[in-house]
Amino acid sequence: MRLFIDSANLEEIRKAAEFKIIDGVTTNPSLIAREGHDHHDQIRAICGILDGDISAEVVATDMEGMIREGRALAKIHDSVVVKIPLIRDGIKAVATLSSEGIRTNVTLCFSPLQALLAAKAGAYLISPFIGRLDDISHDGSELIREIVAIYDNYGYPTEVLAASARGPLHVKEAALAGAHVCTLPFKVFDQLFNHPLTDIGLEKFLADYRKTLVVQA
Repeated sequence: MRLFIDSANLEEIRKAAEFKIIDGVTTNPSLIAREGHDHHDQIRAICGILDGDISAEVVATDMEGMIREGRALAKIHDSVVVKIPLIRDGIKAVATLSSEGIRTNVTLCFSPLQALLAAKAGAYLISPFIGRLDDISHDGSELIREIVAIYDNYGYPTEVLAASARGPLHVKEAALAGAHVCTLPFKVFDQLFNHPLTDIGLEKFLADYRKTLVVQA
């Protein structure tokens, strides 16, 4: 499973990139607005930090506007994947952009049938929001399993990107459900390293090593 960082903060992305195990970045207008920079400038800066898929979202809601914005975003860098909302005009825009060789990430997916429509339109990525489903007592990981099963049944190349991961458990569930990608905030990524037994075991090893130094002295 590929891991993406869900952030537009350059410092966070640099820290994550240092591990050399992060495969891409997802952004949205809200994340970029927090940074206080021009949308295109921030995407360009992110592309200069990490070599991988960088999702950049359109803000138009009509087909013509999304196509126009999508083309402009795709020109920023070869790594850009154009993020399109899963609405009627969005699917039309995805079909057009995909036919032009522009990769798309269809976002705000909450049902397997929505995911089917995105795959038929030629989406490169589909982004089901598992955390938001869990918020309303629906099983986000089950949605991942259903989408993966549908795509496998018919050989769709669209990859499933588990989005809205609120904690390590969501990452584990996405991996078990067969998601191709999981995007997560830097805070959640950092939490993946943690386990109390790792800390206890390391301290025990180091304590035992220090004892050998006393004996040698």
